[in-house]
Amino acid sequence: MTEPAHPQPRFTVETAKVLAEVAHNRQKDKLKRPYREHVLAVGDALADFDDDIRIAGYLHDIAEDTPMTRQALLDMGVSERAADIIERVTKRLHENPDDYQAGIRYIAEDHDATLVKIADNAHNSLPERVKALAEKWPDKPPVTRYDDARPVLYAAVPVEETRKILARINPWLLNELDDMLDEADDTDYEFLSYDAPAAADAPATAAAADAEAAPGDAPAGDTGSARD
Repeated sequence: MTEPAHPQPRFTVETAKVLAEVAHNRQKDKLKRPYREHVLAVGDALADFDDDIRIAGYLHDIAEDTPMTRQALLDMGVSERAADIIERVTKRLHENPDDYQAGIRYIAEDHDATLVKIADNAHNSLPERVKALAEKWPDKPPVTRYDDARPVLYAAVPVEETRKILARINPWLLNELDDMLDEADDTDYEFLSYDAPAAADAPATAAAADAEAAPGDAPAGDTGSARD
């Protein structure tokens, strides 16, 4: 007798989190800190979004820094959509991996990948991390590629989505975001009128004047025909 087939367990956000911890367990960042802290922070920053985006957040570097392939991820139960996001944010898979800004523009063509990259960028831009890197290499010019990438990424998604991510992972960037929005706002507030447009009031005013001037007005209390 053939045993009934058991459905493959669903690949959950928690599964992605565990996989990220295991896959990056022995890796260190430039400051010799456990790299898993970075990928977990990126995934956590996407808590306001759907499971595919969150899974891609936790696994955003798995194809970059480990032998894990797209097919291996799919075989484990990762969705096609999440795998697509992971591939798009993987620099070594870009047409020109050495052109960072071209890679950012490519990522910004996809809404979901942009959200993941905003979280990645924000964690790499934490003030304490920037300061520690500057102290470790005092003679090295400060890295500006993250700064240059943010306007491109921010322009590709709704601002409220960016705010949600920054509030979770790097609140210090919220002021910078507001400054960018102010610079992009070309409204001339000096000559902005807050009065209701005169044209909109004109028909109502004219109608009222006609009603007052119309002959044969009904006496007070007369509601007119029952058909009105």
